[in-house]
Amino acid sequence: MLDTTLILLFIPTFLVISATPGMCMTLSLTLGMSIGVRRTMYMMWGELIGVALVSVLAVVGVASIMLNYPMAFMILKYGGGAYLIYLGIQMWRSRGKMVIELNDNTPKTVSGRQLAMQGFVTAIANPKGWAFTVSLLPSFINPDLPMPPQLAALVAIILLSEFMFLMLYATGGKTLRRVLQRSDNVRLINRLSGSLMMAVGIWLAFG
Repeated sequence: MLDTTLILLFIPTFLVISATPGMCMTLSLTLGMSIGVRRTMYMMWGELIGVALVSVLAVVGVASIMLNYPMAFMILKYGGGAYLIYLGIQMWRSRGKMVIELNDNTPKTVSGRQLAMQGFVTAIANPKGWAFTVSLLPSFINPDLPMPPQLAALVAIILLSEFMFLMLYATGGKTLRRVLQRSDNVRLINRLSGSLMMAVGIWLAFG
């Protein structure tokens, strides 16, 4: 059983939240610009798995314990942030697997597993995301009704909303890339993508 009123209220609430630029949306924009929408979807799957995990743990209460022990995030935060900064520097220098080559404008191959892990770590290593989820989701759970169907409905809404806006941001990045390519500004694309990637890394590590 579901509380229809709470569910209908949660839908527009989370749509607004998903539309707001954050780490994952910025990462989707960056990858859409550098490697295209199709390959960015690997990152999206990792991100969605991470978001689902955070959402479930937030409702069952594990997240509140983790928030009291910030050291649990340190390795993920700084390790994940350092890796994204490293990728950003490589892209800025027109090196690495995710840059657009100056001679043929074709991105090199980067494994889907790496992209998925990148999205997963970005989703679960954000303390603000945990804090927000802990404070938001319980208010949309009716304690008088069974929790599993309510949680399943909320997570489904979260994942659909996240996926929709991840696709929109990635498509926007791809469109921006095409506009810049018309002016033969391939190096500018790499530097812009690298700058955004470094920004996400710094945001993840120190946010």
